[in-house]
Amino acid sequence: MNATPGNALGQYRTVTAYGAASGDRLQLVLRLMEGALERITTARGHMARGEVAAKGEAIGKAIGLIDGLRTALDHERGGEIAGNLAALYDYLMRRLLEANLNDDERRLVEVAGLLDEIREAWTTITRSQGQPAATARS
Repeated sequence: MNATPGNALGQYRTVTAYGAASGDRLQLVLRLMEGALERITTARGHMARGEVAAKGEAIGKAIGLIDGLRTALDHERGGEIAGNLAALYDYLMRRLLEANLNDDERRLVEVAGLLDEIREAWTTITRSQGQPAATARS
């Protein structure tokens, strides 16, 4: 299975990866993404101020939220797309761990960019399903 970030993002056009049928499930996925992005932003601030413990806590929470996205995937209904997203989420979690261990803001920026791209696609999906999108990030 080809699990490069670009490939998984390109396939993120279906809700079947999460088995999402209800608006509640669609909104939950969006909220998990939003929460992870907020924690990454918080971690960047802590990193810039040299607040090691707070940075690690924020990154840990972001990893937990992304892991929640990974475990919510419906591999039976989502097939290859769910598999590719699982691999992408694993990659994002590894990059966050590396960012924490190496105090590397570039990795935080990379993860935030990829996750924001997924979130944008998910927002489009929820709107096309007639669901209101979660609060928009600036």
